[in-house]
Amino acid sequence: MIKFKPFIALGAILFSITLLLPAILVLPFISDRGNDTKDPPAQETLPAENAGPSVEVSVYREEQKQIEKVDLEEYVAGVVANEMNASFEPEALKAQALAARTYIVRRMISGTESGLPDGAIVGDSITYQVYKNKTELKSTWKNGDYDWKMKKIEDAVQATAGQILTFDGEPIDALFFSTSNGYTENSDDVWANSISYLKSVESPWDKSSPKFNGQEEISVQEFESKLGVSVGNSASIMTNVEYTSGKRVAKANINGRELAGTDIRDKLGLKSTDFTMTRDGQNIIVTTKGYGHGVGMSQYGANGMAAEGKTYEDIVKYYYKGVAVTDSEKLLTAYMANK
Repeated sequence: MIKFKPFIALGAILFSITLLLPAILVLPFISDRGNDTKDPPAQETLPAENAGPSVEVSVYREEQKQIEKVDLEEYVAGVVANEMNASFEPEALKAQALAARTYIVRRMISGTESGLPDGAIVGDSITYQVYKNKTELKSTWKNGDYDWKMKKIEDAVQATAGQILTFDGEPIDALFFSTSNGYTENSDDVWANSISYLKSVESPWDKSSPKFNGQEEISVQEFESKLGVSVGNSASIMTNVEYTSGKRVAKANINGRELAGTDIRDKLGLKSTDFTMTRDGQNIIVTTKGYGHGVGMSQYGANGMAAEGKTYEDIVKYYYKGVAVTDSEKLLTAYMANK
């Protein structure tokens, strides 16, 4: 009879276990995947902050008088949360995210600082884009609204991450406003420059906006003081009215003085340059249609388009003519390299 030495027997047992162990460990995972044996298991998606080098935005917090540095995509979410209603359609929120990201990338690569403190690239007010951080939004959104609103906005931002709008390879001036009067404006009907992608288009969806119709009552004394005119006892306030391509007041004559529609709007604080005026004793009733300057993307128009099934790309390409949706990586890489 052949006798085995103890250490030889032990070695054989350990060798057998080594062969069987991988199969034992793999079996539970195979059963969890069912009958799908052709495709490899899905790879874990890395968090956005690990996807590449972070790009920071230096925001001047105007009330606190200090600079806050925030990740680019987090900044975009903070803008969308303040510039568009979170209850809007997801595709409209994506379009807003694209406009907001384009705005800040354009500022970053152009170096436009407009009198801001050293180190800041943008402010946080309506002069730039309205921005609030998550702590501020938690205070703004009450009754448990923060979680669902922030998730919806962050989903829209993530779905468009890194994308901007370009024309001839350059980031556009992605202007937007609340509500049109049924049309958007040519840029040169509002400001000095004619920009080829900022042209008047029909925007019929805005008629359902709660901001579509407006009315204000201004005393004759205040009206005359703000506009530097005298209306006397005339019942007719405006004459010789001329209109823009967007059906707004281009200019009008008020008792012998010709004024631009944009000047009248700014000085009286009107919601739109689509306005009519009637006199009621010592008051002037001003009726408006739309809300905002009217150039670029209408937010309520975008929401109406999204409700009809249009995608965010459909929306931005409708309101900004001839633009392309482009990856911003090359532009931002060059920006970071020059910092």
